[in-house]
Amino acid sequence: MTTTRVRRCVARALTMTVAACAVAAATALPASAADQPTRQQLMADCGSGEGKCTFNSPKLEEAYLGELRQVSDSLYNCSSSDSTQTMTWDDTVGSTDSLGVSVTAGGKIAGIVDLSITASYSHSWSSTHSESSSLNMTVKPGEVGWISRAQVMQRVSGTWQTHYDSPKWGHYFWFFQDTITGPAKNGTDGKTNAVVVKSRKMTAAEKRSCSDGSRTGRTFVQAG
Repeated sequence: MTTTRVRRCVARALTMTVAACAVAAATALPASAADQPTRQQLMADCGSGEGKCTFNSPKLEEAYLGELRQVSDSLYNCSSSDSTQTMTWDDTVGSTDSLGVSVTAGGKIAGIVDLSITASYSHSWSSTHSESSSLNMTVKPGEVGWISRAQVMQRVSGTWQTHYDSPKWGHYFWFFQDTITGPAKNGTDGKTNAVVVKSRKMTAAEKRSCSDGSRTGRTFVQAG
């Protein structure tokens, strides 16, 4: 074999070796971010039942009193004297996860969390709390009054484990941390629900509305 032919054979062999190494390197690269599931996708699979999910190692934080929120209609006093009226109120407080996604009552997600907390703390957990009642409210002339309520809340953190019968996104199992915030039983950790009457001065526009038709010298109720 001539020297020129030998050089050509060596060059061809080197080219094939480099190409083979490039293919091997490409197959060895880790999956890109696009191949990874989002937390929303994993939670959706937990909710639908496609993924067999558990909420592991739940840890309950100390309860705290949530923010006051208006739970009744507003009472406007367009008269010249104090006005006292019985106002009804109702409030429903739900749960959300660390992404702000609602954890609905009676759904698979809520049931999984309840099962985990019950097993670890020997008491049940509820993803929602509803309450209603009525209260006498006195509003001074030129003011607006309403009823607000604050619910005792509690956070629980843990690790979601999602198991698939067949690999999904390349794996049978996926894990992610989560914190769920929801209503706690009244009196938990010494914290108590609060229901209060709030009021403020009418705005200029609201005062002008007092002279509209039947509102003159009277009180009226307006939703929320």
